[in-house]
Amino acid sequence: MKYRLAAAALLLAAGAAQAAPAAPLRVDFGGGDQASYLRLVALFASVSLAPALLAVLTSFLRIIVVLYFLRAGLGSLELLPNQVLMGLAILLTLFAMARPLGEINRVAVQPLLAGQLSVAAATKAAAPAARAYLSAHVREADLAAMMRHNPAPAGKPAPFAALAAAHVLSELRAAFIIGFVIFLPFMVIDLVVAGTLASLGLVGMPQAMLALPFKILLFVMVDGWRLLTDTLLLGLS
Repeated sequence: MKYRLAAAALLLAAGAAQAAPAAPLRVDFGGGDQASYLRLVALFASVSLAPALLAVLTSFLRIIVVLYFLRAGLGSLELLPNQVLMGLAILLTLFAMARPLGEINRVAVQPLLAGQLSVAAATKAAAPAARAYLSAHVREADLAAMMRHNPAPAGKPAPFAALAAAHVLSELRAAFIIGFVIFLPFMVIDLVVAGTLASLGLVGMPQAMLALPFKILLFVMVDGWRLLTDTLLLGLS
């Protein structure tokens, strides 16, 4: 499974790199060995950029930002470690994107691993599924804003680079809206605890430590984890 995900990440990274029109880079070192070294460096650079591109071109972006909002609202970094948040975000991403990832795996990754397609052909085969997913989760206002800076020819679909950038903006906006809804009740608890301590003259007591049990109790009583995952998955379906 990890090799398939890595191959899918490379295909998405290659698609993003090929989307923006640019003049081909031609460097002549006077020998074949130097050119091979340059291609090897370019390959390593694309592999290192693939995880970052995969994070922003999937639902992982929205999920991890919302989870960080939840941790900030609780006010305890030790309660939800980074490893737990990352693991949960990856699992929810795989669940939410099972259909597009399965399609990319069927038409591009498996033929590429079997040697039936080249990297360029596999990237081209995976492009429709990736474009369909991004188009379904992008706001028209964000796409129009990106298209003003990278317009497409008449009758042509939006460039992949503009679509990807608009998708990032749309996902961040949705994550911040959900984060605000999560943060608001926790902030009310903080205000109540702070007002109570001030009225009792206990200003020196640690407010965050006293408010944390009430935040956890509220989150558990409303079945917060189920509500949060339902909200995320419904928005990503």
